[in-house]
Amino acid sequence: MNTAIILAGGVGSRMGADRPKQFLMVQDKPIISYCFDIFQKHNEIDNMVVVVSEQWQGFVEEYAAKYGITKICGYAPAGKTRQHSIYNGLKCIEENAPDTDIVIVHDAARPLVSDEIISDCVKGATEYDGAMPVISVKDTVYQSKDGCSIGCLLKRSELFAGQAPESFKFRKYLDIHNSVSDEEIGLTAGSSEIAYRHGMEIRMVKGSERNLKITTVEDLETFESILKGVN
Repeated sequence: MNTAIILAGGVGSRMGADRPKQFLMVQDKPIISYCFDIFQKHNEIDNMVVVVSEQWQGFVEEYAAKYGITKICGYAPAGKTRQHSIYNGLKCIEENAPDTDIVIVHDAARPLVSDEIISDCVKGATEYDGAMPVISVKDTVYQSKDGCSIGCLLKRSELFAGQAPESFKFRKYLDIHNSVSDEEIGLTAGSSEIAYRHGMEIRMVKGSERNLKITTVEDLETFESILKGVN
């Protein structure tokens, strides 16, 4: 069984809107609904757990019912950091979908993830301990400790930008969270970081420039333009 954790607890402060970005309306639908549609239709996803603040859970439930999203098996409260939210989602899976083999962690603010990426992540977590989509870094990247002068030249061909969803063997991933300190969970920046740090073998799969995360007004405009092109 494969269960997706949909992270919808972010506040979206960089967007400057009156609500978190995942709940902004685009073509009369909240952004999170586009994400739900993809996971609902994917034949390798059995369940979804939504991590959301109490304030917005009713909103999510309303639109899930409106668009026939039947795979949601539970809701978990948003945590103080992204990784705390993931941990809350893992505990919700343990309670509501304990037969889960693979967990797929995705951001509600990435509404254009493809079926192929999801399938590749599921396959990667089946063959290895986990998988994450990546794209090559196009620009030259420099390291600087003081933000003023170049301290190190990095080899662009060896650099990759991580995306979501990220997939893991559920029990291994949950066990790591159960065993580490609250501080370590809070300091974790990316879903795969804590898995890699504790010995899980994470496979990189091909991501996509189209699989953008809506963070800024410009990202939102790009998403709207893509939808207009499709329609």
